[in-house]
Amino acid sequence: MEFEHKSVLLEEIIEYLNIRQDGIYVDGTLGGGGHSSHIAKRLSGKGRLIGIDQDGDAIAAASDRLKPFKDRVSIVRSNYRAMRQVLSGFGIERADGILLDLGVSSFQLDAPERGFTYRNEDAPLDMRMDQRGELTAEDIVNEYSEMELYRIIRDYGEDRFAKNIAKHIVRERQKKRIVTAGELNAVISAAIPKKIQATGGHPAKRTYQAIRIELNHELDVLKEGLEDMIDLLNPGGRLCIITFHSLEDRIVKNVFKRNENPCVCPKEFPVCVCGNVSKGRVISRKPILPGEEEMKENKRSKSAKLRVFERR
Repeated sequence: MEFEHKSVLLEEIIEYLNIRQDGIYVDGTLGGGGHSSHIAKRLSGKGRLIGIDQDGDAIAAASDRLKPFKDRVSIVRSNYRAMRQVLSGFGIERADGILLDLGVSSFQLDAPERGFTYRNEDAPLDMRMDQRGELTAEDIVNEYSEMELYRIIRDYGEDRFAKNIAKHIVRERQKKRIVTAGELNAVISAAIPKKIQATGGHPAKRTYQAIRIELNHELDVLKEGLEDMIDLLNPGGRLCIITFHSLEDRIVKNVFKRNENPCVCPKEFPVCVCGNVSKGRVISRKPILPGEEEMKENKRSKSAKLRVFERR
């Protein structure tokens, strides 16, 4: 299956990265190389683009797509949380721009064998972003305690029926191990009132999101990586992050805000005495959203939000 993924907010990313021909740029979620190909074509032979992704399928697809720019592009299979080490391996200390697109790619969603989708009943419960990892979604569903399942579905899926879903999963897996999307969907559906299902979209959507986030440590990786990425920017360099749900967006918003104004002095203090210094500024107070035309052409862009931070 061809690795296909429509690059979300492409024009906005190119605009806000403020690309310099001889600059150094990092795409921390390379995917199929959509955003990166447009960055690379704007670089001269002196410019540099480092693409990072943990998905082997993405690496193969991006390597092929970015062949015309091999004089300025380097691709590494890793997680963006290791960005500092990756750059150090190329003798790079700072970058002029960093991009993260935190969405699950269209390829990952549309390839049933990857197990990210609830729409294919026969799909295995996999959901690994990095297929070198041993733990799968199936392991979480069948081996986590009821309390652990409740916690992740509540916190990462923000599903008000989390407790009942966890209870149903534990009850059903005692009869037989849950191994396919269809089997898990049936369990979740039985745990949610029918009248809610009639208006609330696919009943399994939030649970799948929760399991995927837990399995791939998505929020922990984001929290750990953001501060480091800001420190990796040259003065005037920009960090552009596209999120697809409120949990990610909240983390990005709060980290950007804290780095813009890190003062922890009480409000009544006339001057700052804590010594914390601002690292830069938030470029847009409100998140940048896709235009109507893009949302029509690419339904998966509807929940996308872009936030941008500029290093001082």
